[in-house]
Amino acid sequence: MKPTIIRPQGLPDSVSSPVVTPIMPSVVYASDTPDALDAQYEGRTSGYTYAREGHPNADVLARRIDALEGATGGIVTGSGMAAVTAALLGLCKAGDHVLGGDQLYGRSLRMMRDDLPRLGIETTLADPTDAASMEAALRETTRLVLIEVVSNPTLRLADLDGIAALCKARDILLVVDNTFTTPRAIKPFEQGADVVLHSVTKLLAGHSDVTLGWVAAKDPDLQRQLYDFIVTTGLTPSPFDCWLAERGLVSFDLRFDRAQRTAETLGRWLAGQAGVTRVLYPTRDDHPDRARAQALLRGTGGNMLSFEIEGGRAAANAFAAAAEGVAFAPTLGDVGTTLSHPASSSHRGLTPEARAAIGISEGFFRVSVGLEDPEALQDTFGAGLAAARGAR
Repeated sequence: MKPTIIRPQGLPDSVSSPVVTPIMPSVVYASDTPDALDAQYEGRTSGYTYAREGHPNADVLARRIDALEGATGGIVTGSGMAAVTAALLGLCKAGDHVLGGDQLYGRSLRMMRDDLPRLGIETTLADPTDAASMEAALRETTRLVLIEVVSNPTLRLADLDGIAALCKARDILLVVDNTFTTPRAIKPFEQGADVVLHSVTKLLAGHSDVTLGWVAAKDPDLQRQLYDFIVTTGLTPSPFDCWLAERGLVSFDLRFDRAQRTAETLGRWLAGQAGVTRVLYPTRDDHPDRARAQALLRGTGGNMLSFEIEGGRAAANAFAAAAEGVAFAPTLGDVGTTLSHPASSSHRGLTPEARAAIGISEGFFRVSVGLEDPEALQDTFGAGLAAARGAR
């Protein structure tokens, strides 16, 4: 018998095509000749070579997110922090200065405080709700400004228009992390952003079963810098995770709208409960940035809300333990509601005084509202509040 080739090339011919995107886990792709490979690398033809440089599942997902954000050529990365890393390290060099909002995601803050300075990139944090505060922190060497439209976990609104105007006037790159808000609420490129990024892990994928990021630049030269950095440093996404995220993205609009309605309802209910001292939600009349939220978020409020209860850590422990069925977990964007306690998770590295300065007490909780019935959440949170009152 004639021996067979172990890896025969090609797939079976078919006059039909799959309705669902296939999972394509191949790490390598074969070309016909060295000339054909040259043509791919030189951009005269399109194709795949090695999965670290791109693969079909990542490109399918990237195109879908591009369409949501009004972008072209966005790149999927292995995590949201991989996207942040690509923007900060791929576009900056030693001697540059980076200005960040002072309530960025916890690991973004750590990168600003510890990692960038270690690599010779100076950093400063300032209040993004006040463009004057951000302007005062700019330097001659400022290369890039990184902000989130809505802060985590206090849900304050950045002065995006003011900051974008500052960056444009001084030729500084504006990078916006749109994870919290999502393109359903705001499209930062339309507001003057140069680079937009996401933790796709969160609401875009929406099921807490993938870890991915996405980043895109408006300028093609910047986009190429991002791509080269991502490929060189191996910030590569898994084909399977990309496939799962594409599936999750199909229901993104429906999930966002349902969770948003429930968040509004839950916020109103919480505000009327004994022992609740504060409720933060962008569309509420008592939100400190309500007017800005109306302008920037086009009337949306999103699925995130925060609230504060009396009684400190003892009450917080009692609430979390009694709110059965709601996962106490430092994440957001899942189909199920999750509860986060910033003082013991995302902001545990800050002193109590520093947490207090930004409005985070031991009784402060952040809620990522999912798809449950509002009455079910009220029952669950009611049990938690009753337990918290008993612990005071």
